[in-house]
Amino acid sequence: MTSAVLARAVVEALLGAGVRHVVIAPGSRDAPLSFALYDAATAGALTLHTRIDERTAGFLALGIARSSHRPAAVVTTSGTAAANLHPAVLEAAHSGLPLVAVTADRPARLRGTIANQTTDQVALFGTAVVTSTDVVGASDLAGGLAGLSAGPVHLNVQLDDPLVPTDHWVPSAPTTAPQRPEEREPLVLEPGPATVVVAGDDAGPSARLLAEAAGWPLLAEPTSGARNGTHAIRTYRLLLGTPLAERIERVVVVGSPTLSRPVQRLLSRPDLDVVVRRPRGVWADRPHPVTTEHDGPITASGPVEPAWLDAWREADRDLSARLDELVAAEPDLTPYDVAAAVNAAVPAGGLLHVGASNPIRDLDLMAKAYPVGERRLLVANRGLAGIDGTLSSAVGAALGRPHTTRALAYVGDVTFLHDLTGLVIGPGEDRPDLTIVVANDNGGSIFATLEQGAPEHATAFDKLFGTPHDVDLASLCAALRIPHWRVRDRAELDHALASPNGGIEVVEAVVRRDNRRVLDERIRALAAGTI
Repeated sequence: MTSAVLARAVVEALLGAGVRHVVIAPGSRDAPLSFALYDAATAGALTLHTRIDERTAGFLALGIARSSHRPAAVVTTSGTAAANLHPAVLEAAHSGLPLVAVTADRPARLRGTIANQTTDQVALFGTAVVTSTDVVGASDLAGGLAGLSAGPVHLNVQLDDPLVPTDHWVPSAPTTAPQRPEEREPLVLEPGPATVVVAGDDAGPSARLLAEAAGWPLLAEPTSGARNGTHAIRTYRLLLGTPLAERIERVVVVGSPTLSRPVQRLLSRPDLDVVVRRPRGVWADRPHPVTTEHDGPITASGPVEPAWLDAWREADRDLSARLDELVAAEPDLTPYDVAAAVNAAVPAGGLLHVGASNPIRDLDLMAKAYPVGERRLLVANRGLAGIDGTLSSAVGAALGRPHTTRALAYVGDVTFLHDLTGLVIGPGEDRPDLTIVVANDNGGSIFATLEQGAPEHATAFDKLFGTPHDVDLASLCAALRIPHWRVRDRAELDHALASPNGGIEVVEAVVRRDNRRVLDERIRALAAGTI
């Protein structure tokens, strides 16, 4: 079998598995795959994206898979190019996303030699993938894609000379039947104990429906897909440090809660009944004691008396008002202002991709619940919660959801700089409308709020954790031909967010870092005395 024929078989297999977006990075050994994908794209069978950086390519495909809810593929040449997919593969593994990593390899006869760009790519991603297949012929492909519904898979394709085809090709129409999720019996809970529903990342609307059916408070992270409706408690993170939280007898956990230490402390309490729905991802076990685990829907047999929910709502209304007053009284633009403004800027049908570290935590505290039924999608790379590839993931999420009314990304300055190549997009490439909001405090302020940010570590803090960079973001954007706004107060921020230019644009919100720890301490102190 020639390399051209094998490459076409790979593309046919991808189409048959439901892949409709493929990202490639240029190389020599993956040329047969690239030509086959180009022919398939020309025939209208798929959309092809090209990036010069394999790590960026991997996260672009990841973002497409996350927002489209369909598998996406990324294709690289051999050597270090393949290794650069590892961060995106790891994120896909821990998020349970259907990402196909296709790596071109030298033929087996060259393995173990000093042939150029030759290394051991077989099972390169270890346990991070559901399956890893060393593809020699077309018969290897069916098994290699079989586990895609459970997470990422790896196809390592041996390609020999000649690497350039001599003809063009049209793929056959894919024959894929839609897969219906397996129906499982629901776990029915008695509503009696004082219960809260914790909705972590990717919980979905079932968490909200459970809370509403039972009359329980809903403690929902921004990317849970459940932070809407009438039961969501905005300031739950602060309220978990009050006597109100001591009255909790049972917690129902849906999705992957990873944002806050108060939630982790709650889930670690030995006196609680903890009921969980098993999440997606390669490591689905919880890091805390679990009383009951269920791999299906969780419902309640009926509602409780409203006093329990009313107590949480009243405390939340009071604390939210005092929090908003505190933030509004600050003379300078704060990260909390930025989070609130971004949340308010997402319209019905809109998309928001949130970066790790402070932005998603600030959003968690400031985001008011959206009305039900307006189909906003808030997503983040929370599988491993790294800052790698965030801009690429956001671009991919926007491309994978073309019906989005408006797409935004909200990141910190270090996250923005970490994935700057995600904005290196060629003139012939699809470029979404995407407003990237950067909360720029010139360094890593997340660490200022942790133990290493304590005053006794001040001498070493900037060198080890604060990492000021003094980068001129406007000049970077100019080099990338991306419109840039720099805002320093609330009015400028609101104006910038209300006036999108179309295409990719950057709104840089300049905030302080020197007072971050004190500001957070003042906010935590607001909850003292809440009943």
